[in-house]
Amino acid sequence: MNESKCPFHGSTTTPNLGTQNKDWWPNQLNIDILRQHSDRSNPQPELNYKEEVKKLDLEALKEDIKVMLKDSKDWWPADYGHYGPFFIRMTWHAAGTYRTGDGRGGAATGAQRFAPLNSWPDNGNLDKARRLLWPIKEKYGNKLSWADLLVLVGNVAIEDMGGPNHGTVMGREDIWQPEKDIYWGAEDEWLGDKRYGDTRQSLENPLAAVQMGLIYVNPEGPNGNPDPALSAQDVRETFKRMAMNDEETVALTAGGHTFGKAHGAGDAALVGVEPEGAPMEQMGLGWKSTHASGVGVDTITSGIEGPWTTNPIQWDMGYLELLFKYEWECKKSPAGAWQWHPIDCAEEDLVPQVDGSGEKVLPMMTTADMSLKVDPHYKDICIGFLANPEEFGETFARAWFKLLHRDMGPKTNYVTGDYKDVEYIWQDPTPAGKILTSSEEQNLREALSKSGLSVQEMVNTAWASSSSFRSSDNRGGANGGRIRLAPQKDWEVNKPEELAKVLAVYEQIAAEHSTSVADVIVVAGAVGIEKASGQKVAVSTGRGDATQESTDVDSFDLLKPKACGFRNYSEKEFAVSPEEILLDKAQLLGLTPAEMTVLVGGMRAMGVSYTGEGVWTDGQLNNSWFKTLLSMDVEWSSTGYNSYVAKDRSTNEEVRTATRIDLVFSSNSVLRAIAEVYAQDDNNDKFISDFIKAWNKIMNADRFDLD
Repeated sequence: MNESKCPFHGSTTTPNLGTQNKDWWPNQLNIDILRQHSDRSNPQPELNYKEEVKKLDLEALKEDIKVMLKDSKDWWPADYGHYGPFFIRMTWHAAGTYRTGDGRGGAATGAQRFAPLNSWPDNGNLDKARRLLWPIKEKYGNKLSWADLLVLVGNVAIEDMGGPNHGTVMGREDIWQPEKDIYWGAEDEWLGDKRYGDTRQSLENPLAAVQMGLIYVNPEGPNGNPDPALSAQDVRETFKRMAMNDEETVALTAGGHTFGKAHGAGDAALVGVEPEGAPMEQMGLGWKSTHASGVGVDTITSGIEGPWTTNPIQWDMGYLELLFKYEWECKKSPAGAWQWHPIDCAEEDLVPQVDGSGEKVLPMMTTADMSLKVDPHYKDICIGFLANPEEFGETFARAWFKLLHRDMGPKTNYVTGDYKDVEYIWQDPTPAGKILTSSEEQNLREALSKSGLSVQEMVNTAWASSSSFRSSDNRGGANGGRIRLAPQKDWEVNKPEELAKVLAVYEQIAAEHSTSVADVIVVAGAVGIEKASGQKVAVSTGRGDATQESTDVDSFDLLKPKACGFRNYSEKEFAVSPEEILLDKAQLLGLTPAEMTVLVGGMRAMGVSYTGEGVWTDGQLNNSWFKTLLSMDVEWSSTGYNSYVAKDRSTNEEVRTATRIDLVFSSNSVLRAIAEVYAQDDNNDKFISDFIKAWNKIMNADRFDLD
């Protein structure tokens, strides 16, 4: 007889789309990642949500949520008569996909509504939570995004159960299609873990979760091995990759597990497929269970069964008190999952059954919970929290606020809400700068023109400063001028010696003109482009200069590009091609295929290339780079993994060199089609105009105050 396993299933749907391009040419570059979130998917492209949400009656909405939290439904009854723990889990899992490696994931877009997140094993039965929320979303309509609602409801639940909370920032805009090009891992089965090197700390970047389809760690232990010490390694590594230190990790785990229970009431084999694989008549719901009633006391979700505390719908110290009061033994749940129960549990620590029947059940802990007791550092933090409940509550509230808002970027991106007006270093605080008058800006431009710096130096420095921006979590960018500070000033890609020389000039000019270095960097880039093109480049000013003290060095070092195709830089040979890394960077910058194309072509035309390869024009910003690229007067040959040489067809003389980044705009049929447009005789002016627009998009990407 087969032993019961946890209820994780693969999709049952295999669409028959015929033989596609990717089947014939699996190694062909796919630029679809640059076409995500097209307005064609958005039913309301005209909606300005950041203005609509300001009209929202937030207090009325919160009161409606509190009523909903206690309005139990027969089709999905509330444990203990309160949905609070259910929605805390939903909110946590919406935000918990965030990862520091590339800033992707998180709660900022409402992505949990779509595959793969809506069907991840770790999100089992959260489809019901979103259906419970639909009447509220229906009522508040355009003033309330799903992304905001998924976050707000967890905070209201904490408040309603007496927990500490620092409030909610509102203003997240919904996406309207799956982010199918986000890399969640190479595994082709749920809970696969082909993402490690030699140790559990050598987890593949940029991943943070330990297995495919999990938000954080396997609660039963690494690969289901119930070893708390090994589990502690997973917990520490994955929470670190989600921007949490040890204290925050303990506070979030202990605080979150103060509420609710896990569900593993019966044979996991009786649970049906996830929403994306479910039959049409289930109307988008999945995980249909035929174990008894399938709901309430009969629910199967993670496969682990039982509550963490004696009072699962009340904030208290129960989690930590029980964890350290008892010795615990490892047993199997009814669904076959490893979990831990207290030995010789006292009557007063038994927990009422969820249905109000009066039956009492044992509390439980997961292997991940037990790791907090076994790991020496985690244990010391727990003991400290036990001795100081107020500190525990405040640490939880701060860490929870960070969890929910880490991917929203600086406070200048906050729209409205009931949040505390507190500044944290993870918000990348930057002082407001001075907006220059037209005459002040003109004087600054003249000083930069006479500075003796080359076009390449001005353009390269402006790009290095601004292109650190990530649209995934709104971090980096030119505002703050952090390229002056550690760690960015020392990044190899930024050519530290050349950068130091340029910044010395800029700092003197900034002092003489009473403006920020951040603004000088951007204005100088515009001046360089004007010199190279003869066209006017408008700029916005008002950036401030951040300080080293307001810069989290370790956090910012995660923004360091290991490769930057726009500058023809790569620190080593990677498993993926340089052009794939270029696409990833372009997507993080929010670029379209055409914008990526004009920026690379324009940068090369002005001499920007770390290696010097791909530079074969006179330094002027015009379409001659594309014309040369597409010329049939030469024949290219490979001289290494990422190095090519062109020989004149008539003389056999070597006339220029290039990288894969350069040549992909001719070899890839989609990118070549765009390059051909810009190479046309009648499109030189269009090329310059489009380059300047794309350039300014990057320069202002982090200027949320300009929206």
